[in-house]
Amino acid sequence: MLKLKNINTFYGNIQALHDVSLEVKQGEIITLIGANGAGKTTTLMSICGIVPPRSGEIIFEGKPIHQMKTDEIVKLGIVQVPEGRLIFPYMTVMENLDMGAYLRKDKEGIKKDLEYIFELFPILAQRRNQQGGTLSGGEQQMLAISRALMARPRLLLLDEPSLGLAPLVIRQIFEIIKKINRENNTTIFLVEQNAHQALKIAHRGYVMENGRITLVDSASNLLNNEEVKKAYLGL
Repeated sequence: MLKLKNINTFYGNIQALHDVSLEVKQGEIITLIGANGAGKTTTLMSICGIVPPRSGEIIFEGKPIHQMKTDEIVKLGIVQVPEGRLIFPYMTVMENLDMGAYLRKDKEGIKKDLEYIFELFPILAQRRNQQGGTLSGGEQQMLAISRALMARPRLLLLDEPSLGLAPLVIRQIFEIIKKINRENNTTIFLVEQNAHQALKIAHRGYVMENGRITLVDSASNLLNNEEVKKAYLGL
């Protein structure tokens, strides 16, 4: 579904990604793990066209997208939930969800997706008229994921969904990610510092160090890899 081939991305003269190659297959949950500053978020920014790569190719369903603008990439069905959630704090929950569906014209489909989201996250249904900024951290993360789902993504990019959340909420969010993948057949590319939780729900994983992919394997093998255990799982 998605292929990155030898991606090199820079911030000015500083190189953040070095020949990054990876692929995401239809229906998978892929996770990219690594330390803070390893280049994980930059990888997502490169896919979305926010920080376009200086060289290499990004192919989505056979189509090169590395020179496309971000809004064009979103129209293809690639939607990101950014690190730090970045909901619209002064808009209500409903207004945030409406913004997710901004590019859509299918009113019946939008209504159906809204019902699905309120089933996934009943708390959002209760708080539909509340300003986004007054929600708890966990509720804001639920809203950020829901806003992305309202765009009906084919590929959902999640950047650190567990950041700053309580352990109980983290477990709930990861269960929901699994459910979205299973029920909607939504392909998910998950960037996460909480390597243990990410590898528990993923099919395959990539390890990134200093802007380079250093390891790729099934998620279960990475969970049992001694180097990964020491470096990322605290074992």
